[in-house]
Amino acid sequence: MFATNPCDLSIAEAGAALRDGGLTSVALTRAHLDRIASRDGVIGAFTHVAEAEALATAEAADRELAEGRDRGPLHGIPFAVKDIIDVAGWPIRWGSRAQAGRIAPASAPAVTVLLNAGAVPLGVVATYEMATVGPDGTALGRAPVNPWNAAHITGGSSSGSAAAVAVGLVRIALGTDTGGSVRSPSAYCGVVGLKSTYDAVSREGVMPLSPSLDCVGPLARSVGDAALAFAALTGEEWQGGGIDGMSLAYGRGWAEDAAAHPALLPMLDEAASALSLCGARITPIDLPDYAPVEAAGSDILLAEGWAALGATVEADPAAIGDMARASLRSGKQVAAERLAEARACVKPLTEALDALFAQHAALLLPTTLAPAPLFAAFAAGKPVWTAMRTIPFNMTGHPALSVPMGFVDGLPLGLQIVGPKGGENTILRIGAAFEAATDHSVLQPPLA
Repeated sequence: MFATNPCDLSIAEAGAALRDGGLTSVALTRAHLDRIASRDGVIGAFTHVAEAEALATAEAADRELAEGRDRGPLHGIPFAVKDIIDVAGWPIRWGSRAQAGRIAPASAPAVTVLLNAGAVPLGVVATYEMATVGPDGTALGRAPVNPWNAAHITGGSSSGSAAAVAVGLVRIALGTDTGGSVRSPSAYCGVVGLKSTYDAVSREGVMPLSPSLDCVGPLARSVGDAALAFAALTGEEWQGGGIDGMSLAYGRGWAEDAAAHPALLPMLDEAASALSLCGARITPIDLPDYAPVEAAGSDILLAEGWAALGATVEADPAAIGDMARASLRSGKQVAAERLAEARACVKPLTEALDALFAQHAALLLPTTLAPAPLFAAFAAGKPVWTAMRTIPFNMTGHPALSVPMGFVDGLPLGLQIVGPKGGENTILRIGAAFEAATDHSVLQPPLA
C-alpha cells in the first residue's frame, strides 16, 4: 500500500514499485484515469481520454515485466499528448473546428518512441488553436484553466499539457515549442518544461507552425521526470550529478523591463544565489537588446505560420477561431524583405550564444516576466501580449529548460536555464540542483 496516490509517485519511484511487485501498470493507469475523471471537469486539460487503449497497453506492460522484458524507465508509465502530435486512430484536431473530424492516420515518431519504451498513452490534451494564440472562446472546445487559480490562463500553446501535469493528471506530457509554448505554460502552471535542441526530437507527424522554430519536448512534474522522458525520446542516457564549479552566466538585464512584475528581479537574484550555494559560479553578463530579437523571431514565426497553415485558413475561414485566424493572416503582412532581415539576425545571435557557452555551462534568465494573466484580459476576443524571454532560443536552436522559481500572489514564475546545443544533460543537472535546493516543485496547486 502507498501512503500517497500512485499518480503522485515520481517516474523513478513508480518504476521501482512496478519492478518489485508493489504496483502494476494497470493499477497506476487506473489511478490516473480515476483522477482525470475526478479533477479534469474543473481543469479542462484532456480533449480525448483513451481508456480502453491505455488499460490494454498497461496490461501488456505488466505481462512483459513479469516475463523479464524491461523496456526502460518509462515502461508502464502513463503519458499524454498535445493535440497537434499524431497518435494513430486518435482525434488529433489541432484545437480547431477546421479539423473537427480529423483522425490521425499514423503516430508521430516521438509518440512511437515512447510507446516502444513501454509508456502508456492516456489521451490527448488541449492546445490553443493551431498552436497559435489564445485563450479564444471562438475556437474548438474550452481553454484549460490554471490549476493555481481558475481565473487565470495556463499560457499557450501547450495549455493542456501544462495544466494536466500541474494538477496531477499525468507525470509527463508531450508539448511543442515554437516561441515558448512548452516553457511559458510550464512557468505559468508551476511545472518543468524542456525545449530541446532543434531537431533533437523528430517533428514528423506534428502539425507544422514555423518549421525553422518548432521543437517537441516534454512537460513534467519534476526535472527527473523530464530527464527520463527526454532520454526516452532521444536515446540519450540521463546522467545526473552536481553543479559544483560550473560557471553560469546570469542575464539579469533581460528581466529589467517595465513589463516585469516587481517581485521578479528579487526572485531571480534569489534563484542565482541558490545555485551559487550549490557550488556554481555566477557571472553577470550583458545580452543584446531584447526587443529587436523578439521582433525578428515574431516575423519568422508569423511568415512561416502563414506558409504552413494559410491554405487551411483560406479554405474555410469561418471554421477558424477569431484569434488564430487573425494571427495567421498577419503572416501575410510580413514582406519578403522584412523576413530576410529577420532571418539575417539569427546567425549573429547564434554565434554570440555559442561564444557565451564556450565560457559558461549555461545561461540563467526568467521564463516570463510576470505570472499568468487573467482570463478577463482576453474578454475582448483579442490576443494579449505577454512578456516572455523564450523565442531567441527557438531562433538559435539552443535547448532551454523552465523550472518553478517561486510564487507571486499565489501564482508560479519560472527560471529559464539555457545551454549549448546538445547540452540538455547539463541544463537538466542545473535544474535538478535548483529543484533540490528549493521547495517550489513540491507544492501542489489548490485545484489538485
